[in-house]
Amino acid sequence: MAAVKILVVDDEPLARERIRALLSAQADIEIIGECSTGIEAISAINRLEPDLVFLDVQMPELDGFGVIEAVGAAEMPTVIFVTAYDKYALRAFDVNALDYLLKPFDRERFETAVSRARAQIQQKKSGALNERLLALIADIRAEPTRIDRLVIKSGGRVFFIKSEEIDWIEAAGNYVRLHTATGEHLHRETMSNLEGRLDPRKFMRIHRSVIVNCERIKELHPLFHGEYAVTLLDGTRLTLSRSYRDRLEELLGKQI
Repeated sequence: MAAVKILVVDDEPLARERIRALLSAQADIEIIGECSTGIEAISAINRLEPDLVFLDVQMPELDGFGVIEAVGAAEMPTVIFVTAYDKYALRAFDVNALDYLLKPFDRERFETAVSRARAQIQQKKSGALNERLLALIADIRAEPTRIDRLVIKSGGRVFFIKSEEIDWIEAAGNYVRLHTATGEHLHRETMSNLEGRLDPRKFMRIHRSVIVNCERIKELHPLFHGEYAVTLLDGTRLTLSRSYRDRLEELLGKQI
């Protein structure tokens, strides 16, 4: 039997290394490439024609679902999704019978996913796979997932930060800095992407580089040109830009 050709797609080097290490214990496996972005993944899938792709769902600029849409469900090989989505969003994967690895995953769960993928590749049920991929994308796109926690990797450690623990968030290039009562955490995700995954009833973007947990707002004070000073419960002072004022008024249900 020919070796299973595998492509690993994840924006985190440590995550790719983890998958490589676990695959080293698998027989008849050939890792034919690695990608750190969705754009790279599209090119690699078309060029290398892998049998199996470990596909990170949450990547800056172009996520895993964007990769599938760009390549086309009919052209996609077997996929094992790698994700930090919460348990509620994972129902979409279960309903459509598509396998996933929830970060952080252990060796046993990894081997189970690979075993299922091998069986799917041997059966070559590409038509059914295409339908499930399309259904999954429709489910996810139709109802955006609201996260209730973030998985943060720092200094070889993994932190689980509940969204309710976040006081405010600031942009840092392709990263965001999460401010909590216990300290700061750097997370690789763009502001726009994270904003779309947070509950809009609780989190509000008040500046192009700032998102705030509305439950942490203590006071608002007018400044100049329609801007406001926002004081949080811990004394942190932020600025509400005029262009974002309407969103806060809508959330509060009154004019400010």
